[in-house]
Amino acid sequence: MRKKLFLSTLIITLITLTFSILAVDLVFHQQFSNYLTKTNETLIEQLPSRLSAAYQSKGTWDPASLQEISQSLPAGTIVTLTDPSGKQITTLSNMMGGMMNSQSGMSMGMTMYSTPATNWKTKNLTVSGPQGILATASVRYPSSAPIFNPQDIQFQSSVFYSLLLAGSLALLFGIILSYFTSRHLVKPLKRLTQAADHIGKGHLDERVDIVTNDEVGQLAVAFNVMVDNLKRQETLRKQFTADIAHELRTPLTSIKSYIEAFQDNVLPADEENLSSIHEEIDRLVDLSSDLKDLNVAEMGALTPIFKSIDLKHLLEKVIHSLNPLIQEKQLALNWNPPAESVMTTGDGRLLTRLFYNLIHNAYRYSNVGGEVTVTLKPEPNCSTVSIKNTGSGIPKEELPFIFERFYRTDKSRARETGGTGIGLALVRQITTLHQGTIQVQSEVDKETEFTVQLPKKIQQ
Repeated sequence: MRKKLFLSTLIITLITLTFSILAVDLVFHQQFSNYLTKTNETLIEQLPSRLSAAYQSKGTWDPASLQEISQSLPAGTIVTLTDPSGKQITTLSNMMGGMMNSQSGMSMGMTMYSTPATNWKTKNLTVSGPQGILATASVRYPSSAPIFNPQDIQFQSSVFYSLLLAGSLALLFGIILSYFTSRHLVKPLKRLTQAADHIGKGHLDERVDIVTNDEVGQLAVAFNVMVDNLKRQETLRKQFTADIAHELRTPLTSIKSYIEAFQDNVLPADEENLSSIHEEIDRLVDLSSDLKDLNVAEMGALTPIFKSIDLKHLLEKVIHSLNPLIQEKQLALNWNPPAESVMTTGDGRLLTRLFYNLIHNAYRYSNVGGEVTVTLKPEPNCSTVSIKNTGSGIPKEELPFIFERFYRTDKSRARETGGTGIGLALVRQITTLHQGTIQVQSEVDKETEFTVQLPKKIQQ
């Protein structure tokens, strides 16, 4: 990658410099040619006054003065001077333009430079003095000024060599800059590659220390976050394995103990003892069912069937199914529904599971003689269900973790105060599937309240 970056930057530099030098050289030639053309036009416009001054200074057409004017004419210019009667006085020309004149069929003497074919302009100028019209000058000159002057040629060459020198220096600095830039960019990427290789081998404590604010720095931050998540997931996986072993071992041990007691005639196989075994088996079945539903939901394979649901009627059914347990614990149930039906979009089976788990948790963690309050409140775009119970509450520092699988606030993990330990994890997954939110507030030794908000329409 470093080689590719270096070569690509070098190629871009070369292309940019080449086009820049060509563009500057082209513009310079064009501008310089325009400058010379304007200068020639100015010289030709001044020709009548110069000829008039030369005539008046000598009183006649002096060959030396005319020769001096000839040498100052623009290159390739031919001036035919005639008197008022039409008689030719003389022909003035700049010898540097000999080749131009030879191309038009006229030989004007020795040529100093060869020039390409060019377009011509003609002008008729009147030379006047105090005595009146002295002569008529017929001027024939190139429409664009060629560069014949050695000083102009030297100046043009100097500009060209300066461009080459500047381009060479720019290329040198471009090579140096490309080298260090490619090295600077690739070095942190190599560090990321090495870190990724170590992580692939199981070293989840690997981190990269890149503190830039560019895309590479953002990649490093994302990489470190990914590693933190991987480490957290690894910790959860190990905890999950331990929790599964615990959840399976306890009921199986209990069942085994009962069966051994039956075999040794320590306990009779009566209805009471068989009922205890049945409860343990039910616990295993519930655990298996919860694990299956949670795993399917987390994998995204749980496909809810959305349809219009009467949320008020659904909650009444859940409360009715749990009412015997609530009465057995002597709890006061406060059900606060609105007068009208509350329609929403959702999967009836999953929503029943969601609210059953929450209300059952409220029953389980309430003190004997306490209260369970269920409130349904319709809102413009959503429906809010709050489930509050009086009881031991949840410590503030444990609230962020209660939706984790197998997490229990009761560290003794006593079964009298907890179920399978994945009910709330399933509640969160079902809420997410319905594009809703769930929040919890709690005060230790006072009360706990879960609030679920479900949108009335699911965004497909």
